Amino acid sequence: GSVRDRRVRGSFKVCSKSVIFEPEDAAEPILKGWCYFLSRFSGDRDYLFHLETTVKTEDVVQTLLQLHRASCLDKLGDQTAMIAANLQSRLARTSFDKNGFQSVSEQPHMECEAEMVSPLVTNPGHVCITNQSLYFQPLNSYPDSVVQIRLHSIRRIYKRRHGLRPLGMEVFCSEDDLCSDIYLKFYNTKDRDELYYYIATFLENHMAEHTAESYMLQWQRGHISNYQYLLHLNNLADRSVNDLSQYPVFPWVISDYSSPRLDLNNPASFRDLTRPVGALNTERLERLLARYRDMPEPSFMYGSHYSSPGYVLFYLVRVAPEYMLCLQNGRYDHADRMFNNIAETWRNCLDGATDFKELIPEFYGSDSRFLRNELCLNLGKRQGGGKVGDVILPPWASDADDFLQKLRCALESQYVSENLHEWIDLVFGYKQRGCEAVAAHNVFHPLTYEGGIDCDSIEDPDQKIAMLTQILEFGQTPRQLFSTPHPQRITPRYSSVSTTTPSSSELSPVTPSEDSSFEDLTEESKKLAWSNMSKLTLQCRHKLHKEAVTGFAVTCNGASIFSTSRDSTLKMFSRESNSLQRSISFSNMALSSCQMLPEDQTVVCSSWDNNIYFYSVAFGRRQDTLMGHDDAVSKVCWKDDQLYTASWDSTVKVWRCVAAEISTNKRSQFELLAEFEHDAGVNTIALNPAGTLLASGTKEGTLSLWDIPSFTLLHQMPCHAAKIHHMAFSPDSRHILSVGEDVTMRVTDVQTGMLISTIPTEEEQRCFCWDGNTVLSGGQSGDLRLWDLLSGKVMHKIPAHRGTVTAVWMSEQCSTVITGGEDKQMLVWKPQY
Repeated sequence: GSVRDRRVRGSFKVCSKSVIFEPEDAAEPILKGWCYFLSRFSGDRDYLFHLETTVKTEDVVQTLLQLHRASCLDKLGDQTAMIAANLQSRLARTSFDKNGFQSVSEQPHMECEAEMVSPLVTNPGHVCITNQSLYFQPLNSYPDSVVQIRLHSIRRIYKRRHGLRPLGMEVFCSEDDLCSDIYLKFYNTKDRDELYYYIATFLENHMAEHTAESYMLQWQRGHISNYQYLLHLNNLADRSVNDLSQYPVFPWVISDYSSPRLDLNNPASFRDLTRPVGALNTERLERLLARYRDMPEPSFMYGSHYSSPGYVLFYLVRVAPEYMLCLQNGRYDHADRMFNNIAETWRNCLDGATDFKELIPEFYGSDSRFLRNELCLNLGKRQGGGKVGDVILPPWASDADDFLQKLRCALESQYVSENLHEWIDLVFGYKQRGCEAVAAHNVFHPLTYEGGIDCDSIEDPDQKIAMLTQILEFGQTPRQLFSTPHPQRITPRYSSVSTTTPSSSELSPVTPSEDSSFEDLTEESKKLAWSNMSKLTLQCRHKLHKEAVTGFAVTCNGASIFSTSRDSTLKMFSRESNSLQRSISFSNMALSSCQMLPEDQTVVCSSWDNNIYFYSVAFGRRQDTLMGHDDAVSKVCWKDDQLYTASWDSTVKVWRCVAAEISTNKRSQFELLAEFEHDAGVNTIALNPAGTLLASGTKEGTLSLWDIPSFTLLHQMPCHAAKIHHMAFSPDSRHILSVGEDVTMRVTDVQTGMLISTIPTEEEQRCFCWDGNTVLSGGQSGDLRLWDLLSGKVMHKIPAHRGTVTAVWMSEQCSTVITGGEDKQMLVWKPQY
């Protein structure tokens, strides 16, 4: 361009609603408008702009005139329709230029039209995917003539909702969860899905698919940090740095911005994560409620969102001034409304009548430039006369880098780890109670983040466009990821998580909760055994029964192994003599399980003849019989002098032995303490290590959780689509793992009853042992499989039985494994160190 004979190089951009000239020299002003430019394209000689491009000046003028005519239409819907028609006409006259392929051997799979999304701008063009690469060619060849992404370099892809419609797809080629390589918005869902599934199929062996539940499990068990987990949730909830109306949202976690020293051991230093920002100040909340009650329809609670383009750019104006200038018609906000002071911003979020914003990920990252005015921008003067420069930090931060380090330490602190699930419930979880994407101005519940707009239900095009515009400008609620209460983090495990955040000498240390079991040598030996479980070595193999083996019970010293079978016998095998010592038959019906009682004096067996049998090891005979059920007894457990029996008669019963000691040879009497009713036959039960919780699984796939001290039902939920074969608590009692006839392995959170992970297992798994992270299971093929629960992948397969594995037992120290199968054999294994 030239201004009064002075030439200024730059970019001339024809947009849908305006024309912009952006000079290369940042000191030159950005020019924006309609008539200003149109008047200077008239005439043959003395016009303002010299176009250094292959595009003809006449074509540019023609496009400008068409867009200008559209802007002059009365109705917003007509304007949008005419602009869209103009764009589609230009796209239809062009196609993907295959000269942009990097290799002549590439084979194109599909081509379609799409837009590349960046903050505040979408750039139309053509998408082409080949057997090697994903390409995007912008219609205007700006800023690049073609964008290429090698398929082998893709690490993650996400479907996105853009403008409340399922049209977006974002591609990541690195493990950086914040910035993607390209964000595409398609013109129809069919094109988006076809491209997505083509890439997903290509990458199915190169990357793992993660869900909110799988990330939750990793976070709960301390394998990812709070920061990483929040980034993953934002990604899954359609939040992207390329879409300012859906920018990733992070919580305020600190409430103390005035003390000279930040004490992370003091709960008063932290924000209440159980409430949204708008409800943190009770006095303001009362004023808002009073206003809401007196407000005519349409009434609203808060009036603004916790995340919007304006709020995002409020924080980022020092590193992305061009976006704020674009959003605010070439002007910065008033100096007193700029991001000047951390403490002032927090106070305004607590006290302001319209300010309820949360934070953005940059506050917990490592790049502090957004807090410093390194570009020397003229952001104005405040009423006191001071110029707006760097953000004023709290007294406890020595500089911007130190401020971010301490905020990151606060985010990863014990207090936040124990309470972050409450905030997740508000923003991504069941307390959100809103549509998948809603405008900020609608009604919000005072103690939750919610809304109720469904743009697809708006038929009038003008109203629909106005609503979409309002949503894009004022922010959207994240897609709801959880419909039940989010479980709490397991903080003892969390204490071992390492973060990359440097420590600060002025920062108060966060003392992790102490648990002696984590330092116990026994625990270390268990971890060592599990780390070598893939090296299981077969010690011996014995065919003891005439039918499938159903259970094992082993003496404390490991010298004697008792096994039950569908052949109705209890067998006693001696490890010392390597031979069968005893064979006992209680009836002609199958025995379903067995349990060794304390002191190794008695073995309890459950039978399909509705009875429970007690066998005296010392005296070598049946000691007692409990006729406790009306149908087959499927499983027995014992803990703290209480017997638990499950039956196909749809009950689980709790018994206490009275009048005699079980360990003697005298007959005993049993007192029924409780009876737990179910809607179907109970196929399996499990006790947690402390004996305070009992889980039961039915033939219809229902999992129930019972509190033993009060004998009350805590949770009951459909877990599997068919019979539950086996279940067990994790060592810390936080999770229940179950396997079922529906060919899945599932993890349920004990605290909330939420199903947090479902892993397809290719074939039925019938039994297993696990340490909370790794699973050793036996299935229909006869192999033992070692699973990494977090990735849901089989790490190792060990050939074992000729037929289904029906029983597995592991010693307390995890140093011996015994398996039984339909091949009637018992196999003894040991991990090799």
